[in-house]
Amino acid sequence: MKIKLTILASFLYLIILFITYYIHINFFNINVIFYSALYDVLIATIISIILIYKMPPFRLFNRFEKNQFLIIWLLTGYALAISLPTLLDRSLSFYLLEKIQQRGGGIEQKSFEEIFTNEYMIEFRLIDVRLTEQIESGTIEIKDGCVKLTKTGKILVLFSSYFRHNLLSKHRLLMGEYTDELTNPFRNSNSNISYECNQ
Repeated sequence: MKIKLTILASFLYLIILFITYYIHINFFNINVIFYSALYDVLIATIISIILIYKMPPFRLFNRFEKNQFLIIWLLTGYALAISLPTLLDRSLSFYLLEKIQQRGGGIEQKSFEEIFTNEYMIEFRLIDVRLTEQIESGTIEIKDGCVKLTKTGKILVLFSSYFRHNLLSKHRLLMGEYTDELTNPFRNSNSNISYECNQ
């Protein structure tokens, strides 16, 4: 009986999560896709756990089991928030597949650099999206046209740089060759380009 009720409760949670997400994206302003999806997870989990505590059939579960539902649902919701709306919103890989389909199912390999520069950046408003996300996350601020790191941003850069240099694969397959280039992508950057702020 408990197994059936567990499946029922989890199915109920997924329905509530979908309804919450659907209402949110259609009737409310969204600042950052990932954060809004996490809010939906939190709201759906709260509603679901209240129902589990209040609905008579679920009295079979003790408090510990109900708290397990809470943890499992939060983790499930988090995984879904990353794996669906956030992934699709951010994914260059999905863009690549969709662009190939848009162009009749095939694109010359040599054209991809031009596509990413002249189409992807514009079609997805990539710079606007990423700047908005970082402003909302508190990692950058824009003053007089100058984009600057905040203290939080500097801490994240230290972490990401350390992780990239020391904890990413040094033998990653890129177009038939194993390389460590992406552990230090700036090693061959053009040092003659200057676009720093004059303030």
